[in-house]
Amino acid sequence: QLVESGGGLVQAGGSLRLSCAASGSALSRYAMGWFRQAPGKERESVATISRSGDNTGYVDSVKGRFTISRDNANNMVYLQMSTLKSEDTAVYYCAAKRSLFTSDIYYSADSYGTWGQGTQVTVSS
Repeated sequence: QLVESGGGLVQAGGSLRLSCAASGSALSRYAMGWFRQAPGKERESVATISRSGDNTGYVDSVKGRFTISRDNANNMVYLQMSTLKSEDTAVYYCAAKRSLFTSDIYYSADSYGTWGQGTQVTVSS
């Protein structure tokens, strides 16, 4: 089970940190991803991190502004978002993929089998 938190309303240029708490299985067995879906748009990958945390990937629109990280000991995944823009407004989802490979990352939503309920991020301009 995945539970996101940390969303809210923020002004453009501001920052938020999203958290994803995992329960039920050891997080270290899973590659993790953050996705988002804005109204009327398809769900898109935002950031992904390997099981070990040594490999990360980002969609071009958030590179240099967002940072994904994980704490396997405490079964937590984070998304630090800075210099937020109005186009970052969306529901953000945490997702987990059971992976055999410690350094692989996955961008496709179809790769992930477990999803959280989402947390709303609204950026006002």
